[in-house]
Amino acid sequence: MPERLKSGILTSLVPIPPRLYDRRTSRHIQPETGMMTENREQSPSYKRVLLKVSGEALMGDGPSGVDPVMVDMVAADIADVVASGVEVCLVVGGGNIFRGLAAAAKGMDRAQGDYAGMLATVINALMLQNALERRGMETRVMTAIQMAAIAEPYIRRRAVRHMEKGRVVIFAAGTGNPFFTTDTAAALRANEMECDALFKGTQVDGVYSADPRRNPDAERYDQLTYLEVLARDLNVMDAAAISLARENRLPIVVFNMHAPGSFGAVMRGEGLFTKIIEAD
Repeated sequence: MPERLKSGILTSLVPIPPRLYDRRTSRHIQPETGMMTENREQSPSYKRVLLKVSGEALMGDGPSGVDPVMVDMVAADIADVVASGVEVCLVVGGGNIFRGLAAAAKGMDRAQGDYAGMLATVINALMLQNALERRGMETRVMTAIQMAAIAEPYIRRRAVRHMEKGRVVIFAAGTGNPFFTTDTAAALRANEMECDALFKGTQVDGVYSADPRRNPDAERYDQLTYLEVLARDLNVMDAAAISLARENRLPIVVFNMHAPGSFGAVMRGEGLFTKIIEAD
């Protein structure tokens, strides 16, 4: 029987082995010749993406904590994108619950503070997992620090297999190391999963020259290069995350997660967002 993609598009009679597919170029490799053939007509613009959900995005309009309505809205957006045939994995932040850097500024040991922040990301991951599974999605939470009673340990090849089976993989506990942000974890996991792009959902609709909530005159950018972000010291992701994306030519798309359906819209190139790419 012909194999069907999740989008409902008919593929060839002979299934193409996963290792003969280049996700970064959306091309199939012919086993006989080793040559790549375009498959863009049969594929969405993105085959596999990583969504970085900041802890602040889960707060809703509150000052801290988790807003269940916001979590459910994010889950609905993710479910719609997965239904379109795109493989999705997530990295969640924990700033809505605890920030290690802020605690260190008040005298807490920085490493201990960062470990506490990693635990906060696990709380958010479990909340998102529950919301997704209530919508009928298959999920796996994988943590960089072993917590066998509640999640799987992060193993790259196992994570890839989960995604190939249509499961939403939620990466928690950052990189498992102090002094690294969850943005860096997002860039790392996106590269490890060979994602086509990293989407960062925040509280604002892109990258600005300053915080638009505090400075109404802040300039909004539609597109930037990695070097421009670093040179202008724009507060969108830390330098390690931007550098890791730049080294591997991983596009970054920054958008506002507070608008219902925003993730799917940005995936289609609609709405407001900022794209960070390599210079031409």
